[in-house]
Amino acid sequence: MSLHPGAWWLWALCLAAVAGRTTNPVLLALVIAVAGFVAVSCREDTPWASAYGVFLKFALVVLAVRVVLHVLLGGVSGPTVLVTLPEIPLPEWTKGIRLGGPVSAEGLAFAVYQGLQLATLLCCVGAANALANAKRLLRSLPAALYEVSVAVVVALTVAPQLVASARSVRRARALRGDVVRGVKAMRVLLVPVLEDAFERSLVLAAAMDSRGYGRTAGLPKRTRVVTGALVLGGLLGLCVGAYGLLGGATPGVVGTPMLVVGSVLAVAGLWTGSRRVRRSRYRPDRWGARELAIAGSGLVAALATYLAPGGWGGAALTPATVPLTVPELPLLPAVGLLCALAPVVIARNVVVARNVVARDKVHP
Repeated sequence: MSLHPGAWWLWALCLAAVAGRTTNPVLLALVIAVAGFVAVSCREDTPWASAYGVFLKFALVVLAVRVVLHVLLGGVSGPTVLVTLPEIPLPEWTKGIRLGGPVSAEGLAFAVYQGLQLATLLCCVGAANALANAKRLLRSLPAALYEVSVAVVVALTVAPQLVASARSVRRARALRGDVVRGVKAMRVLLVPVLEDAFERSLVLAAAMDSRGYGRTAGLPKRTRVVTGALVLGGLLGLCVGAYGLLGGATPGVVGTPMLVVGSVLAVAGLWTGSRRVRRSRYRPDRWGARELAIAGSGLVAALATYLAPGGWGGAALTPATVPLTVPELPLLPAVGLLCALAPVVIARNVVVARNVVARDKVHP
């Protein structure tokens, strides 16, 4: 039995929370290294196992675009000017935006920090796509969120499906003796890959329709309205409560009380909505000690980052760019990220055993 896909997503989301908390390039590079090492070490022999590499390349493109936009449009400035580009004059109503002009080391460092943060978030999502089976995750979600979860799962499977389609098309062309690479290969592969992805989407939609996705299970309209109101009220309460906790000037009643009320309403909505979809499960995915340990290792990394005091690296989470300083490695968050490497020890034996079984089925 393979590991629960929810454990991998919780682990990856905790790493994404670490990336969202800091702009320190050293810590962000450590997050990318941890996510990549676990994704490569613990991935199974599946068509979407190489999704992390695709997300990593996309992250590098995002980082490059962020830096180029800063060079062209400006942003944070500083006294250390590296180069001065020809500046195009703009109308008065575009105040604050420029085309060209001086490029400072401080502004360039700020753009790199911001772009690296977004790139790290993409790498965390790529690690989750490489490790978890999104279709199996759908079976574990509450029935009240079934229609929404179907849309989310379909969206999450887009990248793995494109990766699998690209691999199959490239393999087929290689068997025909076509070894075109570079930009020309992208133009040649684009149409077959998109066509295969559309065909997979149509097959998935037909399978979902034949299994009765979206049915109301004969519930009266009043019950459906009550369920929707409870879920919507719970989400609003959670949003208001989170805003109250994060905002320093908000009244106390907006914080924790609204968060509790929103949680109660959301749980009630999920409970009443669970009767909407009645289904049986063959070999349901269960949480065990391994899944708890994997999710717990990611939670340790997130808590170590959010609760780190100033003397243990909390002050180094957001390095200054004006004046430009050398980023330091935050001690406690770094130790927490090292704890996030625990899935390599926890899940490696399970993954290796499943890969051996899969190869034996292909090559008996």
